[in-house]
Amino acid sequence: MHTVPGRRIRVLAATTATAGLVLVAGCTSSDSGGSGSRTAAGGVELVKAGQLTTCTHLPYPPFQSEIDGKVQGFDVSLVDLVAKDLGVRQQIVDTPFENFKTGAFLNSGQCDLAAAGMTITEERKKNVDFSDPYFDATQAVLADRGSGVHSLADVKAKGLKLGAQAQTTGEDYARSKGFDPVSFESSDAVLNGLRTGQVKAVIIDYPVVQGWLKNKADAGAFEVVDNLNTGEQYGFTVKKGNTKLLAAVNEAIKDAKADGTYKKLYEKWIGPYDASAASPSAS
Repeated sequence: MHTVPGRRIRVLAATTATAGLVLVAGCTSSDSGGSGSRTAAGGVELVKAGQLTTCTHLPYPPFQSEIDGKVQGFDVSLVDLVAKDLGVRQQIVDTPFENFKTGAFLNSGQCDLAAAGMTITEERKKNVDFSDPYFDATQAVLADRGSGVHSLADVKAKGLKLGAQAQTTGEDYARSKGFDPVSFESSDAVLNGLRTGQVKAVIIDYPVVQGWLKNKADAGAFEVVDNLNTGEQYGFTVKKGNTKLLAAVNEAIKDAKADGTYKKLYEKWIGPYDASAASPSAS
């Protein structure tokens, strides 16, 4: 795993060895859980009274990132719906992404659930329980404009350095195609690697690229040269056997799709609404 100096390392250095940075998300619920009970609506047991504690990995826009001093994004907004149903507020803990594969922070009781734009895989299912899929994702390849690169195959044929975020399915996909990608610790670091010429192309989830290209400078400098339909679906995770919380998460996702809330959040954070993304089939 390739780590780079910067904000992420400094943030973790400012916390204890076992905990990440705790950040409060913008939950709409007004219930502060002042009773002190760790049992929320529906008999859901929480690790801390009055709050739904979510492990994530920052930044990963448009799913979760700090905006105006508050953690916001598509995942954050969906989990806020779960918290509201439970009558509590969401609180976010920023943790290294590799822990999402093992479920370490769920098993240790630091977090109730994990939300990190995370692809559902059979390997990860061995360690955590996934919610119903809530988003269909594809991988995109981004390269310099005028580079002569028109596909992932071109990147390989030209012998160009390819970047990816460590511990992600994008990195796994690149390796499966014979690449030895330069691994970056966060999505911001991936983009910075492209900007500074450390790599000449990157592979990462397409919604992330969409967010980058909203910046005029990035849109002028880079272009999507390949869009890879890898059949990926995102899910939230809970500790294995936490059936009550899992049911609450699935119910919130279902209700949001039924009442139009999902569509509104999708348009706010992702872009033009794609109906197929709203109704992914469990696989």
